[in-house]
Amino acid sequence: MISTRDRRQAIELIEEAVAAGARKAWACKVLGLSVRTVQRWVEAGEVSSDARPTAVRPKPAHALSQTERDAVLAACHAPEHADLPPSQIVPRLADRGVYLASEATFYRILRAADEQHHRGRARPPRHLGAPPSHTASAPCQVWSWDITYLPGPVRGMFFYLYLILDLYSRKIVGWEVHERESAEHAAVLVRRAVLAEACLDRPLVLHADNGSAQKGSTLLVTLQALGIAPSYSRPRVSDDNPFSEAIFRTCKYRPHYPAGGFASLQAARQWVLGFVAWYNTEHRHSAIRFVTPEQRHHGHDHPILARRAALYHQAKARCPQRWSGNTRNWTPIGTVTLNAREQSQPTLAEAA
Repeated sequence: MISTRDRRQAIELIEEAVAAGARKAWACKVLGLSVRTVQRWVEAGEVSSDARPTAVRPKPAHALSQTERDAVLAACHAPEHADLPPSQIVPRLADRGVYLASEATFYRILRAADEQHHRGRARPPRHLGAPPSHTASAPCQVWSWDITYLPGPVRGMFFYLYLILDLYSRKIVGWEVHERESAEHAAVLVRRAVLAEACLDRPLVLHADNGSAQKGSTLLVTLQALGIAPSYSRPRVSDDNPFSEAIFRTCKYRPHYPAGGFASLQAARQWVLGFVAWYNTEHRHSAIRFVTPEQRHHGHDHPILARRAALYHQAKARCPQRWSGNTRNWTPIGTVTLNAREQSQPTLAEAA
């Protein structure tokens, strides 16, 4: 049971978080409470003792007896059902005129008995650990790169776009187009990008997928020589490299992208050259407050966003009745995190 003192403390913390701009639902979630529970406490007028969250519930009158639960387990233990899940067992019992419980109840009973495990010869589902997480607070701290297909002049023929993206600014810091994937091409690209950005003496992380070109010995030796720490997505998990996937989508959905194929390698390189110039210097990126990657990369986003904020404040001052709330948020984006990990929820005492 949560004491009256803890309830008052929780309400005060939630109100303080909401006043600072947090959503009420998230503030409640951090404390392990539902929004409805907090509303019930507040609506009561005074925070009295409430045992509902921790009350011991009476057993329903229609609950299965222990004999019936044992019958369900016995059916699952039968030799003919040893390699079958409840979704297969229940219909087979029904065909024999036997009904013990619903499929959901079968699963519930097996879980309670710690018997809901993988059956059969198929490989069980993979339980992947947390993806690698990196945070960039300035340019040239974390780079993300990948290789994507570009259609060639005939069906089944492709060119390969190698592209390196700066996590903080979203600037494309290196790219090349080749006729094949190889670690040698990747190593050359990384060296050129490091020299172009003049970041040889900085600690740098290069995140990539698990392809052979990304993990080839030639590239690994190059990264070691340049002082770059390699980082890789989990095997067969494309979502661990979202920044590269996103820019490839932006590239391939440009209005003039030749979806029917590039006529030659030179044509592909020429088109990508134009795309990179547009993306870095003209494209207002939504994730960085609609400034260009080039502007953010060189620190020019702060004065630009300050001018926008001043303009909006002036517009609101001229005609405040047209504004129902605050002006648009033009605060510069701070740090950027690749695969941000969810923080564990603190207890009420820790939150206090």
